[in-house]
Amino acid sequence: MDDHSDDIRRPSPRIEVYAGAGRKQWPDDLKAQIVADSLEPGAVVTDIARRHGCRPQQVHDWRRRARSGQLVLPASTDTVSFVPLVSETSLPATAAPAGSPEAAAVTVEFLGARVEVRGTPGLAVLSDVFVALRRTRSC
Repeated sequence: MDDHSDDIRRPSPRIEVYAGAGRKQWPDDLKAQIVADSLEPGAVVTDIARRHGCRPQQVHDWRRRARSGQLVLPASTDTVSFVPLVSETSLPATAAPAGSPEAAAVTVEFLGARVEVRGTPGLAVLSDVFVALRRTRSC
């Protein structure tokens, strides 16, 4: 006997009623917290979305907005604000004059990537390096 019938006179064993008022509005602070959770090491976006009752596509969209500066993430208490500068080798005093461009080089190692900036880079150049590294290593 066929249990699946298209006969509208036959009552359906299950009826779903949606009583929502439309789309759910997510507050920006909650979005930011969900994004911060998804950026933790080992976090899986699908699991984070399921835990918060949203869709993975929403989390990816919020992450994109956070990268572009449209969504401000909460400050983490365990985030390191300053990173110590470690010199692998120290140059002898006679190797290069202190003011020469050859003497200065900044090496940045971040999430498995290594970038060396020679000369005397300004704050804007170093900021661009960090932004580029973060964009290529997130998501």
